[in-house]
Amino acid sequence: MADEIIMYGTTWCPDCYRAKSFLNSRGIPFKWIDIATDPAATAEVERINKGNRSVPTIVFPDGSILVEPSNSELEKKLSP
Repeated sequence: MADEIIMYGTTWCPDCYRAKSFLNSRGIPFKWIDIATDPAATAEVERINKGNRSVPTIVFPDGSILVEPSNSELEKKLSP
């Protein structure tokens, strides 16, 4: 299990840009992995999403995963 938030996405994905902006605007650190340039990351996203390349796929340190989350879903997940 990772000790940081990992966001899998692509540079051309508007939802990925929105989720990145959301985390950045709140000063929440995360590791960005572009599945378009990382075959192992592509395989991981497909594994998580049962064969689909759904992005953003965000993996949290507690092992939970959000796929294509809205800002309100991210806010709820990150609230103490």
